[in-house]
Amino acid sequence: MAQQHYRTPFKKALLQFITEPDPFLAMLKWVMTEMMRIEAEAKVGATKGKHAKERTTYFSGARARKVDTRLGTVYLLVPKVRKGSYVPFFISERRRSEQALIAVAQEASVNGVSTRKIERVARAMGIENISASQVSEFNKELDAQVADFRSRPPEGGVPAPLD
Repeated sequence: MAQQHYRTPFKKALLQFITEPDPFLAMLKWVMTEMMRIEAEAKVGATKGKHAKERTTYFSGARARKVDTRLGTVYLLVPKVRKGSYVPFFISERRRSEQALIAVAQEASVNGVSTRKIERVARAMGIENISASQVSEFNKELDAQVADFRSRPPEGGVPAPLD
C-alpha cells in the first residue's frame, strides 16, 4: 500500500509532460526548477512567502538564465536573494562543460572545420547559443595561446620562428 502512496503523485507529475514537444527536456526543466527552489529556500532559511525565525535573507525576484544541456537548451528563472548571492550548483558546474565545448570548437577549427559548420553541429546537438562569431573568438584565444607558447624560449634555446 505504501508504494501506491508515492506512485500516484509521481504518475500525475509525469502525465503533465506527455503533451510537451520534448517531454524529457520539459522534465529536466521541471527538475532543475525544483532543485533551485529547494536550494534557494535552504540558503534563505525559509520558503518563499513564509515567515521563519531561521531566515537569513529574503527572495528578491528572479533572473532569466539560459542553460545548455545534452538534451537541449533550457530557459530558467533563477531566484535572486537580497543578501549575498545565489547561483544554482548545476549552473556553476556548467562552466566545465562550456570549457569542453570551447575545446571541441578549437579542435575542429585546427582540423579545418569552418566556423559555420561548427555552429551547425552545435545546433544539431541542441546548443542554441553558439555562433560563428563566438567560435571565431574561441579561435582568437587559441591563436593567442599558441603565439605565447611559441614566443617562449625552450629550455636552453632560442624561440621558435613564427610563421
